[in-house]
Amino acid sequence: MNRLLKKYREEVSTELMKKFSYSSPMMIPKVEKVVINQSIASGETDSKLFETAAAEIAAITGQTPVKTVAKKSLASFKLREGQTMGCKVTLRGEKMYEFLDKLFNVSLGRIRDFRGISPKSF
Repeated sequence: MNRLLKKYREEVSTELMKKFSYSSPMMIPKVEKVVINQSIASGETDSKLFETAAAEIAAITGQTPVKTVAKKSLASFKLREGQTMGCKVTLRGEKMYEFLDKLFNVSLGRIRDFRGISPKSF
């Protein structure tokens, strides 16, 4: 079991039950999924950019990404319907907790002058 998941189940969930006086453990908030996406500006014109972005996300998450396509045409962005815009990966369960643990403890810790994550971004 991942250490972040273990800490959540053993320490955080019990503290939340006490603090907010939940009557059932099912009322405790939890993380269900993490979606990682990357937009590619000129993905249709240069397919190597998409392949590079897909390889980067696959290396980070350990899963192969899915192509995202434009739903509507936007002339101001020179975007056509059905054109490849980027790629995304959805993480759930054990892989999600592994990713979050590495993000919080390794990646964010190495950023110079890191002031924290904005609560408005979630």
